[in-house]
Amino acid sequence: MLKKISLCLALVAIIVTAISFRNNLSPNRANALRTIIIDPGHGGSDGGANGSFSKEKDICLAVSLKLGDLLKKELPNTKILFTRTTDIYPDLHSRANFANESRGDLFVSIHVNSAPAKKGRELTGYKTSTYWKNKKKYTRKVPQYRYYTIPNPAKGTETYIWGSHKNDEKEVALRENAPMLMEENYQAKYGDIDPNSQDFIVMASLKTKQFFKRSATLALHVEEEFRKVGRASRDIKQRAVGIWVLQATAMPSILVETGYISNKEEEEYLNSEPGQQEIAQCIATAIKRYKVELESSQVGGVETGSPISNEPPSPYSPSVSKEGTLPKK
Repeated sequence: MLKKISLCLALVAIIVTAISFRNNLSPNRANALRTIIIDPGHGGSDGGANGSFSKEKDICLAVSLKLGDLLKKELPNTKILFTRTTDIYPDLHSRANFANESRGDLFVSIHVNSAPAKKGRELTGYKTSTYWKNKKKYTRKVPQYRYYTIPNPAKGTETYIWGSHKNDEKEVALRENAPMLMEENYQAKYGDIDPNSQDFIVMASLKTKQFFKRSATLALHVEEEFRKVGRASRDIKQRAVGIWVLQATAMPSILVETGYISNKEEEEYLNSEPGQQEIAQCIATAIKRYKVELESSQVGGVETGSPISNEPPSPYSPSVSKEGTLPKK
């Protein structure tokens, strides 16, 4: 009889533990993206790239606000914050600091691309030129050219993640902005944590690699969504010249180049209400896909697998390439 009672009590304990575990698990899975930081590029005195009738800073802000509205509706349990909501210029350090102080789980920077006009020349004729050599007079025909420029036909989207060679800087950002160090009286809660200790450095290094994978996963989804609506995708890229806001934010981070303002057709699309809404919807859909994958790879807040390594190859999947020719953002 005692054995039966003990067995029943043990069974009840197991059931209670399982229910408790399930209840504890649900909030963690539901809050994989508690805070998203949206960063409209440029602003204020920094207009960014110029098109024939518009400026990059205005397109960035319009798309960012539309993206924020979509995310607020589609991810009601996620806090959406902006580095700017008006035509002002927060410097790059302020943007990164704001994201870190807000304990963001994701940083999305919105930009517009531009390509320099192509230069050409056309032979228009010859001009007779006189010159002297050894006291003798000579003539020669010198070709005459007309020089001109034509708009660069470059178009499409690109999504950047920080360069892998910048992992050291990302790791420093993680060590300096670890969530527990930003809490008041963190020592009373977590003990004497030394951000310069070997254990803490190893943890930051592992987290940096994890964030790199997550950033690449989201970037892949963004470019896939652009392809689905017919946009030309120029793939995921790493910048050899660093992008400060990506490497200085202690969270997964991407920078989306939404199109080429130097291309007249794309400039009109980037400034149109339907175009901006479509861009915002593509990015929002990609973020939702990323969130679902992130939550499915976690159990009780502990990651059990990488969204990249567990995902089968996609027909849209581009390789992550390296790029160093564009100006620093």
